[in-house]
Amino acid sequence: MNYLYQGIINITWQNIIMYVIGIALIYLAIKKDYEPMLLLPIGFGTILANLPLSSVIGKDGFLSILYNAGIKTELFPILIFIAVGAMVDFTPLLEQPFMIFFGAAAQFGIFMTIIIAEWAGFSLKEAASIGIIGAADGPTSIYVSNLFAPKLLGPISVAAYSYMALVPIIQPFVIRLITTQNERRIRMNLNLSKVSKKVRIAFPIIVTFASGILVPMSISLIGPLMFGNIIRESGVLERLSKTAQNELANLVTLLLGITIGATMTADKFLTPMTLLIFAMGLLAFIFDTAGGVIFAKILNIFLKKKVNPMVGAAGISAFPMSARVIQKMAQKEDPSNFILMQSVAANVAGQLGSVIAGGIVIAIVSSMI
Repeated sequence: MNYLYQGIINITWQNIIMYVIGIALIYLAIKKDYEPMLLLPIGFGTILANLPLSSVIGKDGFLSILYNAGIKTELFPILIFIAVGAMVDFTPLLEQPFMIFFGAAAQFGIFMTIIIAEWAGFSLKEAASIGIIGAADGPTSIYVSNLFAPKLLGPISVAAYSYMALVPIIQPFVIRLITTQNERRIRMNLNLSKVSKKVRIAFPIIVTFASGILVPMSISLIGPLMFGNIIRESGVLERLSKTAQNELANLVTLLLGITIGATMTADKFLTPMTLLIFAMGLLAFIFDTAGGVIFAKILNIFLKKKVNPMVGAAGISAFPMSARVIQKMAQKEDPSNFILMQSVAANVAGQLGSVIAGGIVIAIVSSMI
């Protein structure tokens, strides 16, 4: 009979705080529509993992089994990359190759945050895992943090997806802070190059070869992404492409979210370190946005045809949210200004850039340990 009361007896104030956090994540997912596919499962997983004497974690707990099978082995993030590759259309980038530079510049926040995290006392592996929040790419953040700092997987994942959801708030604030109204009103002419089906098929193959040869450690990230993309572009695997975009993406995202939530136990999450991670994750997003904008402003010193600096901010990987935010800002400044295509191209470049940056971080950190 006493066993029936063990749950009540073993509830702690830390458990109650985690319940509040879990419910808050569910609220943000449902009420505010902030990354609902991830935040809702993470929130519910948090509640499950923090119930007293919870049977969902531990040797025979189903969430622990999912963690060992899907996250510890890095299977879930890899499957997500295949799904993302099948979703992404690189045509806007191929039509405007120049935009690849913004996808690179907007990864500045990753490396700057790694340096700050080391100054704050984190180990190199932990700093790399925190800095990768700036990739604005959930699967990349999960992959790197699980590789280098699995104990920080919960707060890093929540921070990454939370700030991705807050892009419409973070980016406009940063952009207005470092640009003038005249800069935000700059019009850009479309100089599109026609892209054939052969080029779209060749692109993922070329990227895979180039990344594998130049940054071998990146192939675990780039390979699945490009595999998903060639399935999409081949034109002969339409059913598989749709399956990757829908059933695979939905199922793996569901399992990934609730499993990540299960790592957020009170003893691991309620620490000063968690607050630092969230603070530096915000810095990473701010530096990413600022890096892309400042790079565009520097280019404008030398270019005859000026670039709207806001397009540089779209170089982060939060696709397509960032591109939409930039277009909305441009039309607010000038209702007749249309820079959506340039923003989408930069945004797609950011998707690619974030994965390559993740591979570079893995390579650099692995060589230094």
